[in-house]
Amino acid sequence: MKFSERWLREWVDPPLSTAELAEQLTMAGLEVEATLSLRPEWGPVVVGLVETVAKHPSSGDLKICTVSTGSGASMQVVCGAPGVAAGGLYALALPGARVGDSRALDAVTIRGVRSEAMLCSRAELGLGEESGSLLELKPPAMAGMPLDRALELDDHIFDLAVTPNRGDCLSISGIAREVAVLNSSKVRHPQTPAVAATSTRRREISLPVPDACPRYLGRVIEDIDVRRPTPLWIAERLRRADVRGINIVVDITNYVMLELGQPMHAFDDDRLQGGINVRRGRSAEALKCLDGLTRTLADDVLVIADASGAVALAGIMGGEYTAIDSHSRNVFLESAFFMPEYVRGRARRFGLQTDASQRFERGVDPALPAPALERASALILESCGGRAGPVIEAVSPGHLPAAPELTLRRKRLETLLGLAVPPERVSGILEHLGFRARETDGGWRVVSPSHRFDVTLEADLVEEVARIHGYDRIPSRRPDGRPAMHLQGPDPRFSAWRRILVDRGYFEAITYSFVDETVQAGLFESPAPIRLQNPIAEDMGAMRVSLLPGLLQALNYNLNRQQGRVRLFEIGRVFLAEPGLTQDFRVAAVTFGNIYSEQWDRSNRLAEFFDLKADVEALLTELRLNAESTYQPTDRAPFQPGQAANILLDKQLVGVVGALHPKRLSKAGIEVPVYAFELDAERLAVGPERPFAEFSRFPSMRRDLALVVDRDLPVGDLLIVVRASGGELLTNLELFDVYEGEGVDLGKKSLALGLTFQKSSSTLIELEVEAALDGILGAVQGKFGAKLRN
Repeated sequence: MKFSERWLREWVDPPLSTAELAEQLTMAGLEVEATLSLRPEWGPVVVGLVETVAKHPSSGDLKICTVSTGSGASMQVVCGAPGVAAGGLYALALPGARVGDSRALDAVTIRGVRSEAMLCSRAELGLGEESGSLLELKPPAMAGMPLDRALELDDHIFDLAVTPNRGDCLSISGIAREVAVLNSSKVRHPQTPAVAATSTRRREISLPVPDACPRYLGRVIEDIDVRRPTPLWIAERLRRADVRGINIVVDITNYVMLELGQPMHAFDDDRLQGGINVRRGRSAEALKCLDGLTRTLADDVLVIADASGAVALAGIMGGEYTAIDSHSRNVFLESAFFMPEYVRGRARRFGLQTDASQRFERGVDPALPAPALERASALILESCGGRAGPVIEAVSPGHLPAAPELTLRRKRLETLLGLAVPPERVSGILEHLGFRARETDGGWRVVSPSHRFDVTLEADLVEEVARIHGYDRIPSRRPDGRPAMHLQGPDPRFSAWRRILVDRGYFEAITYSFVDETVQAGLFESPAPIRLQNPIAEDMGAMRVSLLPGLLQALNYNLNRQQGRVRLFEIGRVFLAEPGLTQDFRVAAVTFGNIYSEQWDRSNRLAEFFDLKADVEALLTELRLNAESTYQPTDRAPFQPGQAANILLDKQLVGVVGALHPKRLSKAGIEVPVYAFELDAERLAVGPERPFAEFSRFPSMRRDLALVVDRDLPVGDLLIVVRASGGELLTNLELFDVYEGEGVDLGKKSLALGLTFQKSSSTLIELEVEAALDGILGAVQGKFGAKLRN
C-alpha cells in the first residue's frame, strides 16, 4: 500500500523524521519497502492568476492571457487549453522551468504573438494523465506561490508491504492507529457529523444469505453534478496512493477506502430496478463487469442484485451497466460488510485483483460501514451538491463476527519472549491497540477490537506485546545445552547428480510445482493431476505429475530469447493422486542444440538419443549399482516411438530417455527437436562400496565377433546374454558397429562386438578363450538364432 506521509501526519504527527518513521513501522511488523520524495525538479513553476483572456488574432483555438505572478509586471501567455478563464488560478511555468519534454522553457513567438511563460496541465507537470485542461488551483493558493508549496509536494510516499493478516492497516486510519500506539500519541480523527436526510428517495435492502453478508447499508443521493472536477486535495492524495482518478463520485469512494479502510461502491440509481438483494449467484448467470469483460457466475459467488439480475460482484467489482458516468444524476451508495471467506479466492478465479477484494479477503471492520457511508455522503454533498436520502441498513446481528475472549498468561508471555514485561506495560499496550484487557491473577483476559480479525490465539497477543514493546528490546541469549548433529543430511545422490550434470554441460533449473493443466494434459495421457482449489494463477492450477512440463517451459523461455543451445536439469518432487497421494523425487533433463558450445577447433553436431543415454549412464554409475541397466523401446507419452526407451534395473522400470514427440512439443509451444530423460529417484538406491581390485598384471586377449541377428532384436538383450555366457574371463564388451545392407539378408542386421578376455592370477591361453567364445556363440544361437557373419 502506498500513502502520503503528510496525510498520515494529519492524523498523528510523532516527533520523528521520515527515515525514523519508516524504521519504526518496519520494526513494528509493517515493512516499509521504499520511501519516495515528491519534491519536483521543475525549477520556477508558480501559481499564476489569469487577469484577462482575449482571442488570438491568427487562430481561433488559441487565447492570449495576461497572467499575474503576484509581483512585478504581468506576463503575456498564449494558451490553447479550453476553459481558461479570467480570475482563475493556474500552474504557470516561468522561463527556465523544465516541464513537458524537460527542456528549459524560454519565451517564444506563437502565430506572431510573444508568449513569455506557459500555463500547464497535470500531464505536463507529471502529476497525472489529464492533458486536456489546465491544472487549476483554489484558495488558499495565491498568485506567485511556488506550485510545490501550493500542492504540498514537500512530501514522501511510503510503500508499505502489508502482510495478509493485517488488513486493518490498509488505510490511513489503521496506520495512524499503529503509529499512535508506538509513540504514545493520540489519533486525530476527522470530524464527520451524520448527514441529515433531505430527500425521501430510498431503496429497500434484503439479505437472504446473512452468513455471507450480515450488514449492508445504502443511501440514495439525488441531483448531483458528476461533471465537476474532483477537489485537488482528494485527487492529489489518490495520485500519491497510486489510485487512478475516474470521476468525482468514484474518486470520493476510493478516498474513503484509503482513509478509513472501508471499500464502497456507487451505483447509478436510475439504472437500478427495485430493491437491493445480496444473494448467491445463479448457475450460468452472467455479469459484464467494469473492466468490460463478461463473467459467468456460480452459486458460491456472492452478488449484489436488483430485480433485473446481478449488478455487481460483492466485495470485488461493480457491473458496467450501473456504473457512474458523466450523465449520472442520482447515485446509490453501498457500504457493507462481507465475510472474508465469501470473497477470498473469487477475485482470483475471475482473473481480478481489486483494492476492494484485497481488503475484504483479509477482513474489514464490521463496525465501519456506517461511519464510512456518512463520510462519503458528506464529501459528495460538499463537492458536487445534491440531496441525501435516509440511510437504509439491513443487518443480522447474530451473523456478525464476535470477538473471542482470550487468556494471556503472564508465564507464557515471559517464556515466549524471553523477558518479563511489566504488567502495567502489557496492559497499556493492549489498551492502546484497542483491546479490552482485564488483569487476572495469572495474566489477562482480553477481547479483540472488531478490526483485528488476525488475533485468535494467545500467541497472537504475545506478538502484539512484542512488536509494540520493541523487538530490539528483547535480549539475545545463547540457548542452553549443546545442539546435536543430525546423522541424516541431504540426500547424497542429489549433490553428486548435480555435480555430474553440471560437469556435462547442464544448468540446474528450479520450476514451480504448479503447472498449466492444459499444457500438462497435452504432454501426458495420464495420470489425472491433483487440481488446486485456489490456484495463484490460471496457468498454475494443477500439481505436476512430471518434471518435464516445467523444464519445457524454461526451455521455451530460453528459445524465445534466441538461445541456440540449451541443456537444463531439475531434481524435485512430482505429485501423483493414484494409487494414493505420493510425492516422489525425480531427476529430469532436457536438451536442445549442439552437444558442444561453439568452438573453432572441434566439429559439432546436434545432440541425439545416445548423448542423453550417456548422461543417464553417468548418473547410474554414481550409484554403484549391482544390477546392470537395460533399455527397452517405448511409445509412452510424451516420447516419440522409435526414438525412446524405458530404463530398467533388475527388470524394474526406473525411468525413460529419448526424443520428445513433435506434436506434443507443439502443444507446449516448442517447434524444435528436444531430447529428455526422467528418472524415478525413489527406485534408485545407492549400492555398497565396491571392493578394491588390483589391475591384472597378465596380458589380455581381444576377439571380434560379427553376429547376424533379426533387425528388430534389441541390442541390449543380446549383450546381457553375451556377458552372462562369457563368465569371469570376459572383462570388457563393446558394440562397435551395426551394419545393414549388401551381404546381410533382408530383415537382418550385423552387430560387431569387441570382447576382451583376461585373468587376474595367470596368463590366459588360447584354448580358454576359444572355449569361452564357443559358449557365447552357443548361447546367442540358441536364444536369438544368431549366426556368425561370413
